[in-house]
Amino acid sequence: QVRLLESGGGSVQSGGSLRLSCAASGGTFSWYAMEWFRQAAGKEREFVAGISRTGSSTSNAGVTKGRFTISRDNTKKMLYLQMNNLKPEDTADYYCAATTPSGLKVWGHGTLVTVSS
Repeated sequence: QVRLLESGGGSVQSGGSLRLSCAASGGTFSWYAMEWFRQAAGKEREFVAGISRTGSSTSNAGVTKGRFTISRDNTKKMLYLQMNNLKPEDTADYYCAATTPSGLKVWGHGTLVTVSS
């Protein structure tokens, strides 16, 4: 089993940056593919970026537009999302997720990012 806790959200002005963190406890972190999702008010949850056990990453270009970078530190059991040049449309709850070898997806409770004009 694994539990996830996001942090690093907050309020920033358009053009600002934030670094989100996701701390994992329990389980074997290095075995999990990790992902970031986000959900804006009144919208469905959408995929932001993912990273494999070995560090191969993928992103939703329509969401990140080259501004976000996902990374992980298996030693520290941490997942990160560096977000630069934030825009108001990035305002959302951001969630990290772990996918276990058995295919189970475990979610954190989210951290709120608010970007003002």
